[in-house]
Amino acid sequence: MELEIHSRNVAMTPRWKTEIESRMEDLQRGHDDVIHGRVTLTKNRHHKKLVNVAEALIVVTLPGRHTLTARKEDKTFEEAIRSAFQAANIELHKYREKRAKTEIRLPPAPSHQGVVSKLFSNERYGFILQEGGGEVYFHANALQGLTFEQLEDGADVVFGLEEGFKGPQATVVALPQPIAAKVS
Repeated sequence: MELEIHSRNVAMTPRWKTEIESRMEDLQRGHDDVIHGRVTLTKNRHHKKLVNVAEALIVVTLPGRHTLTARKEDKTFEEAIRSAFQAANIELHKYREKRAKTEIRLPPAPSHQGVVSKLFSNERYGFILQEGGGEVYFHANALQGLTFEQLEDGADVVFGLEEGFKGPQATVVALPQPIAAKVS
């Protein structure tokens, strides 16, 4: 891993540099895929009345151009370095937890069933007669997994439903999933 250490408005002491190097080694032991690290110590000269004049900024780079940043201000550079490395470690753990979670998001299955009752091919819309009665408007943009040309009167469909400006309309229209046949 490549490590850059910089300072602004203050001379870097060997003690700070040694502490930064050892803390970066500790950080990398827990996270061996850190490619690059940069630590910048800055003394805030503009606000002399402030208690926290020492700032430590840590930027670590991971594969895939992922960068994590931790910036802490404190009374002394030792305290700022310590708290910034703790924050960087926390950020790396959060990053790992987030990357470890794998969620499979399936599109919601349309909950209503019906039959295509009217098609207006030139205007690219139609109506579905839903189970229990009543017609539902749908537009070609609501079709999923099929084209408007593949539809015909009497085709079974499943659809999502919402209230439109002029009555119920289908948000999603799809063909029903085939039911697997039981093999004896």
